[in-house]
Amino acid sequence: MQTTAEPTLIATNKSLQQQVAEALRNQALPISKLLRLMWAIEAETSPLSESLRVQLRARIGAPLAS
Repeated sequence: MQTTAEPTLIATNKSLQQQVAEALRNQALPISKLLRLMWAIEAETSPLSESLRVQLRARIGAPLAS
């Protein structure tokens, strides 16, 4: 049986800012992917990372769209 791996956010060539923007738009993204992205942001030392962290925390805590 052939399976295709689901692409992860962190394994892309996109910047963290682009990945967070996509995560904010994608309401169906699993929490595991959001948490992996948060871990990547935590490892980042740029001044932009605090803004990304706040945005992603809001997305993680947001109610699911119906």
